[in-house]
Parts: sequence; structure tokens; C-alpha cells
Amino acid sequence: MTDNNADKQPEHGNREYWRANLRLMSGLLLIWFLVSFGCGILWVDYLNQFHFFGFKLGFWFSQQGSVVVFVCLIFVYAWRMNQLDKIYGVDERE
Repeated sequence: MTDNNADKQPEHGNREYWRANLRLMSGLLLIWFLVSFGCGILWVDYLNQFHFFGFKLGFWFSQQGSVVVFVCLIFVYAWRMNQLDKIYGVDERE
């Protein structure tokens, strides 16, 4: 009977790992959606009253800002996933 308990423990850990991964991805995708769709389309008229490097802020978000934020979110995802890998014991060890 101890074999059954040993089999269930890693499955539970895997479920928690993927749940944490999905939470992280959902949060980052929400940020990207708000920046790209919100700042680039919905709130562009309001943001255009501000300037960033000589460009209207709404225009900058629609042309460059969403891409810059997306690249930053990739680095945040990689950094956070390395932390989650270590927490759940699935990191790349030599």
C-alpha cells in the first residue's frame, strides 16, 4: 500500500506545479492584454495627451509599447519559472 501513496504524491506535486504555472501565465497574459489592447486601442485617446520620447503615449503603446512589454514579460516568465522549478524540484540539475 505504500506504493500507492508514493505514486499519488508526485502527481499532486505535478498538479500544484502546473496550477502555479497557469496562474503565472494567466497573470502575464492579462498584463499583456491590458497593455496591448487597453493602452494601444481602448485608452489611446486619453493616453495621447501625454508624450513619451516626443511621441504621443497612446501611439507609442500601439507601435512599440506592447512589443517592449511582451519582451519584458518573457524575461519575467523565464525568471519566475526557474524559481517555480526549484520550488517543485523539477529544475535542471547537473
